[in-house]
Amino acid sequence: MLRRFSNTYVFGGFAILLFFSAIYSITVGPMNITITDSIIALTNSNNTLAPHINLIIHDIRLPRTILCMFVGAILAVCGAVMQGLFRNPLAEPGIIGVSAGASLGGAIAIVGFSIIGFEFPQFMALAVVPVFAFFGGALTTLLVYKLGTSKFGTSVTIMLLAGVAFSALSGAGIGYLNFVADDQMLRDLSLWSMGSLAGATWGKIALSAVTLLGLFWFFQRKAMSLNALLLGESEAKHLGIPVQKLKRQLILFTAVGVGVTVSVSGIIGFIGLVIPHLGRMLSGPDHRTLIPLSALLGALLMTAADMFARVAVAPAELPVGIVTAIIGAPFFLYLLFQQKGKIL
Repeated sequence: MLRRFSNTYVFGGFAILLFFSAIYSITVGPMNITITDSIIALTNSNNTLAPHINLIIHDIRLPRTILCMFVGAILAVCGAVMQGLFRNPLAEPGIIGVSAGASLGGAIAIVGFSIIGFEFPQFMALAVVPVFAFFGGALTTLLVYKLGTSKFGTSVTIMLLAGVAFSALSGAGIGYLNFVADDQMLRDLSLWSMGSLAGATWGKIALSAVTLLGLFWFFQRKAMSLNALLLGESEAKHLGIPVQKLKRQLILFTAVGVGVTVSVSGIIGFIGLVIPHLGRMLSGPDHRTLIPLSALLGALLMTAADMFARVAVAPAELPVGIVTAIIGAPFFLYLLFQQKGKIL
């Protein structure tokens, strides 16, 4: 009962913090907008604010903030599931090469279907790029899983090395696409590869929202099976869980999530590594609470990182992928130091 109440307080506290962070996020940017003006613009459509303030809030900062929360939540949930699937705290879509594979798929779509992107930008952003990113991420995930898994279990060392190899191959592929791209393609690829939420649209928000709801519904249904996997694959099989089928399903849905986030925001790493650890520290390893808490914390951290990206080098804007790397890379090194006796 105490755990239940403590989890309630944790969820409530972070939900309130996320709400106020989202409101404050709308005020942050090259142009200063007060919190009062933001609330007035959001709650009163017939307000007397200057037209350019309403335009900035409704068409730029509000969509960006909402997309930011959805992307952070998706990445955090996928990270929590991958760590549970591989039973290792070092597993994360970016580190094991999944994000790189999805990025290569998206880059192929941007360069190979540039004519479609010019004529039908919305169709390109909401259909072509996500599909290619999904297949790139799914293929990479399956290959990493196959390489790292044997009859003795899953080797995190092989998994990490495979991630390095696939990231290098994807980097080479993206480098070649940069070489053959024209000026507009090159600009799109450069901004997209560093991770940015500046191109937020309501179409991207809708795609991210549907993806997050689908992932959350599915992963919550599999939460008890993930808990059983923490005991080991043999124990999970004895409990009647179809382990191989479960792995394929989790890999597929994770690839969907990573593919969508890469397509709408570019490469944003380390959210899926850091957030599940914070979630386990706050609520324990039970995936029934870890998954929703990870979604909440991921949205919060992503919102904070995006706000920092907007003001760090104002009036210019720092790619948010750089900010998350600054946060996540030292954390990853800390985890490696903790795990070095287990993976060597």
